[in-house]
Order: sequence, then C-alpha cells, then structure tokens
Amino acid sequence: MKTYYLDQKPSLINKYLLEMRDVNIQNDRLRFRENIVRTGELVAYEISKVLKYKEIETQTPLGIALCRKPADTIVLSTILRAGLPFHQGFLNMFDDAENAFVSAYREYDDDSHTDFHVYTEYIASPCLDDKVLIIADPMLATGKSMEVGYRALLKKGTPKEVHIASVIASTEAIEYLDQCMPDNVTLWVASVDQKLNEHSYIVPGLGDAGDLAFGEKL
Repeated sequence: MKTYYLDQKPSLINKYLLEMRDVNIQNDRLRFRENIVRTGELVAYEISKVLKYKEIETQTPLGIALCRKPADTIVLSTILRAGLPFHQGFLNMFDDAENAFVSAYREYDDDSHTDFHVYTEYIASPCLDDKVLIIADPMLATGKSMEVGYRALLKKGTPKEVHIASVIASTEAIEYLDQCMPDNVTLWVASVDQKLNEHSYIVPGLGDAGDLAFGEKL
C-alpha cells in the first residue's frame, strides 16, 4: 500500500488542521464541518493528479479545443456519520461521481470501553467493477472500521484501484492497513499522530469528529 503524507508540504491543509484541532475553535460546528469539507476538497485535488485521463474534443464558440477528463468512472464512498462532511468535499470536486455509503460502528466488549468489534448494518453502493473507488473517512484510529467498510464494499464489485483518504490517522492504523490491504490501494493522509489512548482514540487527535460535526450522541 502506497501512502501519501499531505501535511509534509506547505498548503492550506495545515491551516484547516490547526482550526479543527483547536479546542477554542472546533466547537463552532459550522466552522468545523466547513474545515472538514475544505480539507476533503484539497485531498481530492491531490488524488486527481494520479488518475488516468482521456482527451476529448470540445466545441467552443470559436473552434475545437482539446480537453481532458478522468478516463474511469469514480465512486465516492464514506463511512457514516463522521465521514459525511469529508465526503461532501470530495463530491464538490468530483461532482459527477457515483456515490456509496457504509454504516460501520464500534461495539465495545467491556464496560471500560477498551475492547471492541466493528460491525456494519447498512450499505448503499453502485456496482464497483472496474471503477476507481475513493473511500473518505476523516479519522483512522485503529484502521479496523476502514477494513470492515472496504470488505463490505467489495460485495458490490471489484474496483480497478482504490484510494483511502483521511484527515488524521494513527501510525497504528497505517501499519494495520498496510498489512491487510491489497497492492492497488493508496492511502492519502493529511496528518499522522503517533498514539492511541486506552479507548483507541487518536492522541492528540481532535476529539470525536462525528460529535464535533453533528452534536453528541447517546
């Protein structure tokens, strides 16, 4: 699995990351969601640079122009619910893409909330055969939800290439995905944090992205 680390070069991603992490800014839900969206747009732009393109002739008012567009059908997928604003950023850029959604959640095995399994209970997806699949999930803590979501999507077909996009990932998640994902998967990470706490949340991270975007859940 090839991995791109996007915060290693200067870009506006760094500014948006700062605001998403800052406890004095992130509680403004509208601003938090918008920063997730804008980060999604920038990551989508980076991914667009490695896609295959085809040339087409386009009629202008004054003649024929040779233009380019992606050669493959793109499917944008996310894992509900925290992934929705991130997904929107990708959809703003790949505005004619097909879309897929997976519900994946943790179910803890003990009262201390340290051991858990990941389950899926909902998936909506077009056929994925021979398409470019982009899975956008803002937080990769252990990588297990991403693996489960990816395996669920494969029930809908076999994509020709897969791109996983994240705002913040732990080193543990990256190592885990590197072991379980096939060679046609590429990971795009805006920032990497080194630690997980006892509840498998990223440290320093930014907190619960779903709660910050949409409000706390029971």
